Amino acid sequence: MTGLAPGARLPERGFGPVTMTDVVRYQGASGDLNPMHHDDELARAAGYPAAFSVGMLGAGWLAAYCTDHFGEESVRRFRTRFTQVVYRGDRLTASAEVVRLFEQDGERRLELAIQLRRDDGALVVDGSAEFALT
Repeated sequence: MTGLAPGARLPERGFGPVTMTDVVRYQGASGDLNPMHHDDELARAAGYPAAFSVGMLGAGWLAAYCTDHFGEESVRRFRTRFTQVVYRGDRLTASAEVVRLFEQDGERRLELAIQLRRDDGALVVDGSAEFALT
């Protein structure tokens, strides 16, 4: 990628709307079968308006967004923090900003500030990632 300098932003990418199929497929792949993610009645009994997405599904979409730009083999660090619940029907937008370019362990690296937001602007996943540059 060219034009990578602190403050540069990657092109945004949209995901969704989130569907029950997205959630259940992720649950099956990850082994996280918590019914709060697919059972509306149970989620409502716990005080939620409906079943909600698995947090790691959003983190996975954010990881895919990053690796589409830099490749899976270049990942050196990936950290996320979940800030809000995502429900079926939500549309999400991934974004990233270059924080710094540096050298470590004999390779050029890039650090990104990464975010996943709902269409209403709410931040749902916040994080950072490092990638080796070739």
